[in-house]
Amino acid sequence: MSPKIGVSMLYALGESFEKMVEEIPGTKARYVEVLDEGVHALDRQRVAVLRSVAESCDLEFTVHAPFAGVNIALHSESLLNATLKRLRESIVNAAALGCRMWVFHPGMKTGISMFYPGGDWTRNLANVRLIAEFAEENGVEAALENIMEPFVLKNVAEFKRFYDEVGVDLGLAFDTGHANVVGEVEAFLKEFPDRLVHIHAHDNMGKKDQHLGIGYGNINWENVADLLKKASFDKIVIVESVEHIEESVEKLKQLLF
Repeated sequence: MSPKIGVSMLYALGESFEKMVEEIPGTKARYVEVLDEGVHALDRQRVAVLRSVAESCDLEFTVHAPFAGVNIALHSESLLNATLKRLRESIVNAAALGCRMWVFHPGMKTGISMFYPGGDWTRNLANVRLIAEFAEENGVEAALENIMEPFVLKNVAEFKRFYDEVGVDLGLAFDTGHANVVGEVEAFLKEFPDRLVHIHAHDNMGKKDQHLGIGYGNINWENVADLLKKASFDKIVIVESVEHIEESVEKLKQLLF
């Protein structure tokens, strides 16, 4: 089976929720990723609206968890508790939406991390376990995304250690743009073919996270496609570009099919 190509509504994050919803049919995508973030934050009423769109347009949703200001490795218990509460609410809404995948970010370092060596790593592990277990209890498949600095999980070596220690079955939501910034696109795909459960596809020039259209950066997409075929990847590839959306979808189809 071939991968399934979808579109992230990230490009519309600056628009109202209502405007974003109006644009969903125009993506012509069978799979659409919505962001539980900013003015698009989910609640019961918005979930009902999206379910109606899914039924009328015959599409399926994936959900990107809240990420702005979200840090599951915080040392402040009060802030951490508020963060975990927000993520649990997101999982509950994702379950109500009947989503195919819920993607979240690992924890990150802060200005006081230097005073607590190893603390970020330990707290990240513990809270990933809690989140993964809560997601499973609610019938939601969760996947952890690879990020960049200042996050604690950026490269292949860190993810190998993470999977050795975490002790829960958790898939990798592989982000091509983030991996390109750390120079390990192909390394991730070669190391974790059996962990891949979801992909965010976008491009950049290898210096910063730009979310460019496919082919507008320096990622070698032919190599990416070859490695995905070798991995027999047949799950969802979400175009997470903020420009050239339709063109990016077509390029991926040509590469992967």
